Amino acid sequence: MNVCILYGGRSGEHEVSLRSAASVAANLDAARHRLTAIGIARDGAWHLQDRIVRRAIPGQGDMLEIVPSPRAVSVVPGGGIHADGRKLALDCVFPVLHGTYGEDGTVQGLLDIAGLPYVGAGVLGSSVSLDKERSKRLWRDAGIPVVEFVVVPRGVDGAAAAASIAAAVGFPACVKPVCAGSSLGVHRVDDASAFADALADALRYDTRALVEQFVDAREIECSVVGNETPRAFPPGEVVTAGGHAFYDYDAKYTDPDGARLEAPARLEPAVRERVMRTAEAAYAAVGCEGMARVDFFLERSTGRLYVNEINTIPGFTSISMFPRMCAAGGLAYPELLDLLLELAVERHRRQASIRFEK
Repeated sequence: MNVCILYGGRSGEHEVSLRSAASVAANLDAARHRLTAIGIARDGAWHLQDRIVRRAIPGQGDMLEIVPSPRAVSVVPGGGIHADGRKLALDCVFPVLHGTYGEDGTVQGLLDIAGLPYVGAGVLGSSVSLDKERSKRLWRDAGIPVVEFVVVPRGVDGAAAAASIAAAVGFPACVKPVCAGSSLGVHRVDDASAFADALADALRYDTRALVEQFVDAREIECSVVGNETPRAFPPGEVVTAGGHAFYDYDAKYTDPDGARLEAPARLEPAVRERVMRTAEAAYAAVGCEGMARVDFFLERSTGRLYVNEINTIPGFTSISMFPRMCAAGGLAYPELLDLLLELAVERHRRQASIRFEK
């Protein structure tokens, strides 16, 4: 296939995308696919890359650079992607974009309008999955367990709201933006005195903050791949270390000793099966297709399992859990990428069979 990697983007996860894209580019089978790269700068400008430029980050792997280009890139309704007025020969687009303007349905809608197949969930699955409030409501309605939560919009006085938060979910609590990823703006709050500052930081990244009951739990993750018939892989576990209270941004990306990733996780067979089947149900409930990583809390004291969130474009770096869990389940990284491209084309063909007029 002629594959286009879209990477970078406007979100706070820009640099994470550069690292994921480097890993995807390195593992895409060059004997089977021709690669085109389009880097999206922080200001949203699209830059067609004449060649792929990697930059090594000590202790963190490679990043793909975004080299500014004078070539005008445009998305043409029904006509694909053009550069300097000429259509690029593309069979599929791989958006390696995390968070807002990449994982929220906006790019997916643009690619639908362009008439291009693309890897990952469609508009609905993407937008619902990034919105932690909506996804949790859908799971709760489907009988899939989630922890107690409330949503606080911008404009609410944090100090004044602390008492109602204490009554609704209690302390300690987790405060996070509703629509963001990579643990940006996420805080554990142990008492009401720290709530206002945590809320203010979370609301830097979104207009709503999710406040949920803190659960003393193991953090379990599960990769799911597929369109109409999702397939879950053996789950992994994130074990935080180095003084991190939870799997925050620093533990994920900057502290090499911040966490240990175990794939597969050490779980009893019945628990492993429950995680996998629940992951498939959660994936289907929010309309996911292509791929996703479903994150869980497994409460230590009770063994209760809660769905925490779902990531429709999970990390693809060399240390990311999504490809590692797939590999542990027998699907190596290059074969995973091939499968995701096939699923993208399959869904595009299915959508093309739908009639839009009488």
